[in-house]
Amino acid sequence: MSCRKVFVKPAVWITVEDFGTYKDSDGKTRNVKRFTFENIHATTVQVINWGATITTIKVPDRNGKIEDVITGFDSIQEYLGKGNGYYGSTIGRVANRIAKGRFNIEGVDYQLATNNGANHLHGGIQGFDKVLWNYHVNGTQLILTYLSPNLEEGYPGDVLATVTFQLTHDNQFKIDYKAVTNKITPVNMTNHSYFNLGGHGSGPDSLYQHEVTINADRYTETDNSGIPTGKLIDVSGTIFDLRVPRLLADVISKVPDSPGYDHNYCVTRASSQDVAFVARVLHRPSGRILEIYSDQPGVQFYTGNFMPQDKSSQGKGATYCKHGAFCLETQIYPDAINHANFPNVLLRPGEEYRHVAIYKFLVEN
Repeated sequence: MSCRKVFVKPAVWITVEDFGTYKDSDGKTRNVKRFTFENIHATTVQVINWGATITTIKVPDRNGKIEDVITGFDSIQEYLGKGNGYYGSTIGRVANRIAKGRFNIEGVDYQLATNNGANHLHGGIQGFDKVLWNYHVNGTQLILTYLSPNLEEGYPGDVLATVTFQLTHDNQFKIDYKAVTNKITPVNMTNHSYFNLGGHGSGPDSLYQHEVTINADRYTETDNSGIPTGKLIDVSGTIFDLRVPRLLADVISKVPDSPGYDHNYCVTRASSQDVAFVARVLHRPSGRILEIYSDQPGVQFYTGNFMPQDKSSQGKGATYCKHGAFCLETQIYPDAINHANFPNVLLRPGEEYRHVAIYKFLVEN
């Protein structure tokens, strides 16, 4: 009786390749790596260690046709360019806005870089999205680390940030954020991927065909510059009520004083520690579904209102423009450092910041 060896392909695998080079501020040439996750269901996710950035998510539709459903670029030079609106990036130390870039911790005033008018946005001029992260592949996990030095962009304390990416066999893409510090400091990390489930270049007409559900009964009221007033507003009876599915074509133009949604929703959760259902988005023409789960208290829903109107942004062979994609950024509330009634955003020595986000891809037949 003869025996034959049979090779069984794993359910998930990762490959590593070069993604190009760039020169840092000291003139040193830095090499960027790209990591490709694949699973047995034809789902592909690609991440580069510059900015801990997700560059590609390819998933099939109801007929098996595979499309890339996030915006991005084919080269590191494009990611370094002005046309990159945080596409797929890891955001930190603090996501979203901080009023005037100012806060006080235990009697000490801090002034951050201001890069959004008079306010601080997404970590400043050189946030976590604009640095090269160290990398390590552990089985089917990609682990990226970055040491942010004391007073980088004005933030106090050294912070060691870790982001772990993992694709599962059942089409869940998991992001696990961790951070520790040697001095009390605010930390609020997120990912800034722009999705269009009809395909990353299918534009506004496709975006309007998305049905959006967000598990939140309140949102944070903001002023004209996007800074929270401190009030939490009940969504009941308003255009912000997305607790049941609403087609974007029916609601996006009705958002008051805005060209679309750009609001932090207060996620309904059973406890402060649980990973809860955050949002579900269905693109009925393709059947693609994105579900998001997280342990964070908020999620920023953004409909690409400030993507270029002149179609000047190009990426991966497509043209990106206003309302061409949406973001769902799990987070602590914006400007939480300046609002005592918002969830805590301060990380202290001896503590660990933790944030889990899960993106689950499904298909409706």
